[in-house]
Amino acid sequence: MSNKHPIVQQADRMLSQLIDWRRMLHQHPELSFQEFWTSRFVADTLSQLPGIRVEKGIGVETSVLGTLTSGEGPTIALRADIDALPIKERNNTSYISRKEGVMHACGHDAHTAMLLGAAAVLSELFQNGSLAGTVKFIFQPAEESTDEKGLSGSPYLVNAGVYEKVDAAISLHVCPWLPAGSIQMNDGYSMANVDVFEAKISGTGGHGAYPERGTDPIWMLGPVLQAVYSIPSRKISTLDAAVVSIGQIHAGTANNIIPTEVTITGTLRSYTPEVRDQLGIELKRALSIVEPLGGEFSLSIEKGEPALYNDPLVNQGIKEVIDEIYPQIRIEERPFGLGGEDFGYVTQKIPGAMFFLGAAPSNGIQRDLHTPIFDIDESCLPIGTGILVQTAVKVLNRETLINRNVEVRTYEA
Repeated sequence: MSNKHPIVQQADRMLSQLIDWRRMLHQHPELSFQEFWTSRFVADTLSQLPGIRVEKGIGVETSVLGTLTSGEGPTIALRADIDALPIKERNNTSYISRKEGVMHACGHDAHTAMLLGAAAVLSELFQNGSLAGTVKFIFQPAEESTDEKGLSGSPYLVNAGVYEKVDAAISLHVCPWLPAGSIQMNDGYSMANVDVFEAKISGTGGHGAYPERGTDPIWMLGPVLQAVYSIPSRKISTLDAAVVSIGQIHAGTANNIIPTEVTITGTLRSYTPEVRDQLGIELKRALSIVEPLGGEFSLSIEKGEPALYNDPLVNQGIKEVIDEIYPQIRIEERPFGLGGEDFGYVTQKIPGAMFFLGAAPSNGIQRDLHTPIFDIDESCLPIGTGILVQTAVKVLNRETLINRNVEVRTYEA
């Protein structure tokens, strides 16, 4: 008889099904807000599981919500993102993307498969009457991109009430820098505030042969760039995470015309609200260098998703689960980096946490997120499923400190 935990045994038995789901999803990737095939696949799969109520189109047309409930008790939300990226896949596998120029290069196919697996196991547990409370399985569209309002999928689901009366929300992300059988976790701020800026530097322009007769915004750009790039190292504490990166510079129409305007766009990344605000202030100061040089400037900053904040008590509950059912797993404790994650909209409002699940293929080839050769070691799939299931069980049985009464605030579109 196996000495594995019963939940681990159930998750392991699902390995073949998890792989089939993940590969099917991988072959049919869809971009943000366009996940129509994916949402049908998810809804059809959930509808075959006993006891799960399936709802579609809450907050976003392509969202899917599955709900298991049995009497009074705590409520936990388990969330997976379902969209893909505009990347042409370069892998040589039987399950390569069938959609030209679109690829699951961030593991959302795996996230979706693991959440479907968790729904299948928990459905079985609910059927035998061993659990009381509610589990929400949230399949969220549009994590990777925003719409014309600058919003991704998460704030729409929050505003639509999907997370109302939820005691805790849990999500996971596959991790290509750790092998299967490893977990990365972090208390507090773990992924970045993501803001986008556009600045314009204006001068009079003029003839390239007579620069002394006007003001040159390209010349002004030189000291501005030096000031901008010095912000993280000279204006922000070295103890705080902060990045300012410029991605585009546009100016000019001909080689003998000094333009009247230079446009620069870039991104601001930070962890804390205080540093987020300070980056905007320092960026404006850097641009103001042009004024004594005879120029003018304008600056607009679009605030994107907030930093992912992992609630320490929720993290502690997840760690207890890992110690209980996967005692051999190694947990690394460090922040996830300055990438963005719109689950931050959720954890800013209610107690929640995301953990990174080791998934690096064992052949030694580095297959990073958002690259054309991204892939995973599929042996991680039952591990993620098992952790999600047992965390839900512990919350419903009130065996963790996760449970708290919370009120979910909404976002302005």
